[in-house]
Amino acid sequence: MTESQHALPASKMPDSLLIIGAVALLVFVAAQFITPGYFDVVIPEGAASDRAIIDPDSFRYAEASSPSLFSSDGTPALFNAMFEGLVSGDRTGGAVGIMAFILLTGGAFGVVLGTGAVDRGVITLLSHAGGGGPVFLAMLFALFSLGGAVFGMGEEAIPFVLMLLPVLGRLGYDNVVVVMITYVATQIGFASSWMNPFSVAIAQGIADLPLLSGMPLRIGLWLLCTLLGIVFCLRYAASARNPNHSATSEPLSGEKLGPGDWLVLLSLLATVAWLCWGVIAAGYYLSEIATQFMILGIVCGVIGTVFNLNNMNANSAVAAFRSGAADLLPAALVVGLAKGIVYLMGGDDPTQPSLLNTFLHMSGNALEGLPAAAAAWLMLVGQSVFNLFVTSGSGQAALTMPLMAPLSDLLGVTRQVAVLAFQLGDGFTNILVPTSAALMGCLGAARLDWFAWVRAVIGLYGLLFLIGSAFVIGAALFGYQ
Repeated sequence: MTESQHALPASKMPDSLLIIGAVALLVFVAAQFITPGYFDVVIPEGAASDRAIIDPDSFRYAEASSPSLFSSDGTPALFNAMFEGLVSGDRTGGAVGIMAFILLTGGAFGVVLGTGAVDRGVITLLSHAGGGGPVFLAMLFALFSLGGAVFGMGEEAIPFVLMLLPVLGRLGYDNVVVVMITYVATQIGFASSWMNPFSVAIAQGIADLPLLSGMPLRIGLWLLCTLLGIVFCLRYAASARNPNHSATSEPLSGEKLGPGDWLVLLSLLATVAWLCWGVIAAGYYLSEIATQFMILGIVCGVIGTVFNLNNMNANSAVAAFRSGAADLLPAALVVGLAKGIVYLMGGDDPTQPSLLNTFLHMSGNALEGLPAAAAAWLMLVGQSVFNLFVTSGSGQAALTMPLMAPLSDLLGVTRQVAVLAFQLGDGFTNILVPTSAALMGCLGAARLDWFAWVRAVIGLYGLLFLIGSAFVIGAALFGYQ
């Protein structure tokens, strides 16, 4: 795997854990001056579902309290945040589930790559494909964007980063390009989707809107944003490509693919097909996907041992698994520690005192009395900032839409506009925020520094934010339904 050619020396950049520590310290200081609050939740009469939502008028402050430096009773504390973040969640999500997913997937790909079949396959592919290029990248970007739009692809991009690193490395592209065409593409699709079940559908349900309503505008938005992402990615790829490692200049002679190599590659292809079917048709998520790749690792380990690929035996296959998992341990730690920030704020339960609830209440009050277009744009800004703390699309919808939906009624903004502001604010910032488990997992898999990553994609985020602002303001002015 090649390092990003645009990454600054590690000694000149704060480590990702230092960044998270700085955010945690900022939250700790803010908590000394801001009183946590909480809401009541209700089930609206005549609602289409029995989902409990926040009653915006029920907000009240709790007794004044603030995080301490250390706690032995489970209350928020600065130095407890690391442990609490690492153990938060369960097998279906949160830090525990995502960390297990990252480590097991990394270990499985350690075995796959340890066979050498992928490398030999790439050499063979490129020797017949004439080096690949922009069309290949554009097709991949569009496919991943569609995955984000249709079934909310996010963490699932991590194994694809591992798959494509050697392929695009052989084409002369750096690791930034790999994360762009996988993770960034999924988040563009996620943000501009017309049917994402984890953001749009949930938000529309909470706002009592017909599911999948407002589809034509969102489809146009998805096409525009995806095209913009492809153009930006291709421009970056062209400037970052190393001709000394491209297929057109690098000798491609090497070992021919043997029966064992073909079996490994077919196993990998079958797993990708199985994964796509599982996510779309069977609702597979982290635990099922991790198990799929564990099976792939075991199968490839057996194949590598039987066919003696790269002199693999049972012990070296296990060592390859351990090495692959170890390579992604820093990414797993970042995921867990980022969750500690939410713990430090008091959690994300609307019925329990937390800084998140106070921030939501304050934001709602600040928007009252503004013109509809300005209020809609500030909703977009507020959702973008809020995503730093709650990067889950469904979680952010559950927390913010019960406030934003009735607030939009008061401001003369349609609820469809409020949903649009939510999904764009939630989705586009996922390509930047260091508290995103999926982003940090992908960067860890690609061995990219967060600051180097931000420097590479900040221009793209700026363009996406401008497009999102134009669509939200226009939707507010024309009464988007």
